[in-house]
Amino acid sequence: MNITTTISQYLEEQRALIDQELDQILPSEDTFPYSIHKAMRYSVFAGGKRLRPILCAEAGRLFGAGDRPLLRIASALELVHTYSLIHDDLPALDNDDLRRGKPTCHRAFGEATAILTGDALLTLAYEVLSEPGNCSPERQLRIIYELAQATGTRNGMVAGQVMDLESSNQAMDAEHLELIHSSKTGAFLCASVRCGAIFAGAREPDIDRLTIYGRRIGLAFQIVDDLLDVLGSSATLGKTPGKDDHQSKATYPALYGIEESRRKAELLIEEALESLRPYGEAAERLRQLAHFLIERTA
Repeated sequence: MNITTTISQYLEEQRALIDQELDQILPSEDTFPYSIHKAMRYSVFAGGKRLRPILCAEAGRLFGAGDRPLLRIASALELVHTYSLIHDDLPALDNDDLRRGKPTCHRAFGEATAILTGDALLTLAYEVLSEPGNCSPERQLRIIYELAQATGTRNGMVAGQVMDLESSNQAMDAEHLELIHSSKTGAFLCASVRCGAIFAGAREPDIDRLTIYGRRIGLAFQIVDDLLDVLGSSATLGKTPGKDDHQSKATYPALYGIEESRRKAELLIEEALESLRPYGEAAERLRQLAHFLIERTA
């Protein structure tokens, strides 16, 4: 990878590679039953930065993994991410009409199909991750375990969503807020980085350093999301802004204010970058990705 390319060029190149892999993984629209496969492809290819698979791939490259089948493993993470967005947008949860600038899956295909589409994408992700031959069975099993933990009910994504729902209109302290954000968003982002390192056969001390990086950028990412919900627009975000305040959600701006929230996100990124110090120039893309996460406008 040419390190002189800008981060925006790099992200576009990587997104194209991930999209090529996703196109091969997903059943075509003319595969029966047609409706579910059309909805799956609609949701996956509605847009998105592909940050989770890109982080996974870059962590793998840091420890010497080649792109094939690293990109296939990384792309499975995007299927999980898209499933979570589809279910998050449902009327019973955030009840959103827009995602990535397009009608949400339940608006385009109906609520029942949207629920099944999320189920199908999650199932397909584990099908891809468990395919024989992608890596050693030991590493393969550990990757599956990492992802299941990060998206489950014990400090994972589902736990975070539950706590987020239950926190509406409730008094919130700093410890509880960090737990919600670290679970809802941070755990999956951290697992994306860890899965790449595990795939490449990184040593445990290296995985520990990448875990610090992943946890810090994961929490910073959600803080920035909170800020964008306050400061952004539908045109830039691709979704409805102001939903957190309208639903009385627990957020960093609500507890700390905008400027202090920004400061906390910047401090987390500094700590993430410090964890990469032993890798020198080889980790430059991971450093650029960390900066991108807090400088983004969508």
